[in-house]
Amino acid sequence: MRLQGLSHRYGTRIALDDVTLQVQRGEIVGLLGPNGSGKTTLFHLLSTLIPVTHGEVQLLGYDLRREAAAIRTQLGVVFQHPSLDRKLTVQENIRHHGHLYGLHGRLLRERTQHVLQRVGLHERSAELVETLSGGLQRRVELAKALLHQPVLLLLDEPSTGLDPGARRDFMAYLQHLRQQDGVSVLLTTHMLDEAEHCDRVGIMHQGRLIALDTPAALKAAVGGDVVVVETTDPLALQARIQARFDCNAVVLEQSVRVEIAQGHTFVRDVVEAFAADIQAVTFSKPTLEDVFIHLTGHQLWSNVT
Repeated sequence: MRLQGLSHRYGTRIALDDVTLQVQRGEIVGLLGPNGSGKTTLFHLLSTLIPVTHGEVQLLGYDLRREAAAIRTQLGVVFQHPSLDRKLTVQENIRHHGHLYGLHGRLLRERTQHVLQRVGLHERSAELVETLSGGLQRRVELAKALLHQPVLLLLDEPSTGLDPGARRDFMAYLQHLRQQDGVSVLLTTHMLDEAEHCDRVGIMHQGRLIALDTPAALKAAVGGDVVVVETTDPLALQARIQARFDCNAVVLEQSVRVEIAQGHTFVRDVVEAFAADIQAVTFSKPTLEDVFIHLTGHQLWSNVT
């Protein structure tokens, strides 16, 4: 799939701004960003829920503007909010979804059995969806999305509401799918552990794709360790740290954040210099959240307008 210069407005507000991206066969790409960063708008455009007005989207040679119906048959979609009928069984949910794609008879039965085995739900196919845990219900959603054998999965916040163990299981299934069947995956997320398991991660901020690379490469670009100093007067301490150590320091809420090589040495030095002004100090290697802060100056969980 290839996106070129994709933009979208809601009235005068720019929700998506000139996004260019390619997803290769068998690749898992995650889009990381807070609410309001443009992830869901991008998902709605790619899943054909809203029309493309600016830019291009191509999948298997089809153009999304002119051939949306052809592209829909190549997409498997898992929405952020559940789309299951809780009063039906697992198998009934899958079967009715297959009817929407023109699947019937023996082919539908074989496909249903295959996808339920793939997501580990074959023995629970006769159970009502409402009796399943959140993690198992998410597997049913994935089975629905795989039923018509798509080449690209679009997953909008796929692990919303799942506990950490269920999230790990879900990502493991995606890894299996791409390795066994060559399925490509584009997912949106605001969860760091989910993004870490992607082949590449795109950082979304205020409608723009501001970075795209492997998780390791993104973290390496931060350029050092991350030291966070908690204090009662962060602006004053920021100025004193910058003057004393000739480094760049950023204020985030009630703390001063410094990206610096040999962070463990810097921790010792800053405590010796300003012990009376420091409440606590933490030292860590960069995470994807640190990448977001490095690129935007904001925390990942900050509200974005």
